[in-house]
Amino acid sequence: MRAALLALAALLLVAGCSSGSPDGNFTFGGTGGGTTVTYDPPESRGVLPAVSGDSLLEPGRVLSTDAYRGQVVVLNVWGSWCGPCRAEADALDQVASASAPRGVQFLGIDVRDQRDAAADFVRDRGVVYPSVFDPPGRSLLVLRGYPRNAVPSTIVLDRSHRVAAVFLTAVLASDLQPVVDRLAAEPAPAS
Repeated sequence: MRAALLALAALLLVAGCSSGSPDGNFTFGGTGGGTTVTYDPPESRGVLPAVSGDSLLEPGRVLSTDAYRGQVVVLNVWGSWCGPCRAEADALDQVASASAPRGVQFLGIDVRDQRDAAADFVRDRGVVYPSVFDPPGRSLLVLRGYPRNAVPSTIVLDRSHRVAAVFLTAVLASDLQPVVDRLAAEPAPAS
């Protein structure tokens, strides 16, 4: 009986971390108690529908992951009010700058914020990538089952825009760079 319960618990844990759903789109199933989830092999990854919204620094301009087809995309959910977001900003910039020549694009998603405060945050820190300004977090609705209150968090998409990794905590360059490097080395999707 005990062995059967342990096997069932293990099965639920693995299923809970699954990224794919019957329609092939991403559905977040949890982390199994951790703060990081990676989805491998690539066939197990669920596709993330386009994330889009109004540009933080260029109001009226729409930013979308669709503009980065065939590229690895790193989405970072942040807010200027968030201490851990301030702490991880340099690491994100470091990885973004180092990875851009290999077809990696970063896109921030600024939530629960004031536009002026967020713009000051980006300018003062010299953030090298664009951000969507999304105070209510509506752009995150495409992340089915995802805890939209997890700020900061980082979602890494492979070149087919399938979710390959999720970090539900501030990231260090030493944690993020190897994931991005591995995805940048994967073959580009067939056209």
